[in-house]
Amino acid sequence: MRVTHPFEPIYDKNSKILILGSFPSVKSREASFYYAHTQNRFWKVLQKIYNYNKELITKEDKIKFLLANNTAIWDSIKECDIENSDDSSIKNVIPNDIEKILKNSNVEKIFCNGNKSYEVFKKYHKNIKFKVDVLPSTSPANARYTLDKLVDVWSEKIK
Repeated sequence: MRVTHPFEPIYDKNSKILILGSFPSVKSREASFYYAHTQNRFWKVLQKIYNYNKELITKEDKIKFLLANNTAIWDSIKECDIENSDDSSIKNVIPNDIEKILKNSNVEKIFCNGNKSYEVFKKYHKNIKFKVDVLPSTSPANARYTLDKLVDVWSEKIK
């Protein structure tokens, strides 16, 4: 099924790191916000890295949390053919304009949340001269990594 990314990036001029996912899951598209699947560990990982103990319930809570920690998020893909939420089914990619964020922020580092995001970034953004690291996916499909292991790996790279 052909799908277009339904929401905007989260960033401001103070953003220092950019985390790119691949493409929003069905649950995220339904909620119109990033990492909305209850079993995705993205928000828990960042909360542990940034020592944030309050619950992130609303979109506004999450946006404030990201911006307070100088963190931008978006996805590598603007439009694609995808079956459900399966990254391995992604075809016919149109990439997002990542430079839009880079021109309007102070991003110094880019991280890709999972291999698909990294693969798309490398293929379509060869002109962006940033060191880009791939992080293990926070998706529930990545069962090889416990929450604690994700926090360890992400923290080591992000900090």
